[in-house]
Amino acid sequence: MIVPTETNSSLGCYSAMRFFFSGLLLSVFSCLVLSSCERDIVFTLDETDPKLVVEAFIENGEPPVVILSKSLPFFDTLRPAQLINSFVRDAQVSITHNGIVYPLKGYTSFVAGVPTGYHYTVDSLQPALFLRGVLQQRYQLIIRWQGQLYQAETTIPSLTRRIDSLFWRSAPPDNPSNKAALYVRATDAPGFGDYIRYYTRQNKGPFLPGLNSVYDDQVIDGTSYEVQVERGIIRNGPPEEGYNFFDRGDTVTLKLCNIDKQTYDFWRTVEFNYASIGNPFSSPTKVLGNISGNALGYFGGYAAQYRTIVIPR
Repeated sequence: MIVPTETNSSLGCYSAMRFFFSGLLLSVFSCLVLSSCERDIVFTLDETDPKLVVEAFIENGEPPVVILSKSLPFFDTLRPAQLINSFVRDAQVSITHNGIVYPLKGYTSFVAGVPTGYHYTVDSLQPALFLRGVLQQRYQLIIRWQGQLYQAETTIPSLTRRIDSLFWRSAPPDNPSNKAALYVRATDAPGFGDYIRYYTRQNKGPFLPGLNSVYDDQVIDGTSYEVQVERGIIRNGPPEEGYNFFDRGDTVTLKLCNIDKQTYDFWRTVEFNYASIGNPFSSPTKVLGNISGNALGYFGGYAAQYRTIVIPR
């Protein structure tokens, strides 16, 4: 049996105190080191001049539409008046096709008597210059604004993706019973290099693109296939729950468009960036436009076909 002596007790107390003060010193040292590593980082963002933003398209059987606006600061709080004022109303816009120049005229868009936008299209008062898109034809866009020249070209391709039929199925069991999934049977022509973009219209609403709306034919080239068609969305926020389904009783129209490679690349990179918002691990992607003069946006040609289905209640 070992009986502790006063000396052993003193040594124990000394060791405990030494351990305590060593830990305290280590903690203080760590705090000093960590606090010395902290510093405020302030970013000073350069003010940049607004750039011209172009959304222009031409569809078979339809006149061209060109929407011009000025880019807005990234960290600005957007307000309706600010968006309305961003539209460009003083540009000279024209489309050249087969050597003929078609000047476009500006029009203000209204909803319930309130101005909501501004676009350029053909002048309805000049029937001789009334341009409509034609399959397998090439078009050149020319914009003159504030002393600068902007140009782009596009082609309305041929219809190489054929809609065979539309049909529906009940949504999976974990969804409300009034939801239905829309499907398409389609056939792709042989030969790689076919690109599409699709839209859906629900009842009398507008045509809206899907969350992922553009596809190539790398997997389905030259085949007939069946795939679900997700409902088109408005991209003003995150998709609502069940956004990919329709309601029983809906009249649904599918708009399927063949597009060229440049139009496909533009929307593919736009949608990739949209899907990456809020993801700290996503890699940055440059949006690939086709407008010269350092402008933002695209000019695209669409070979469109339509098919409608009524989903019973």
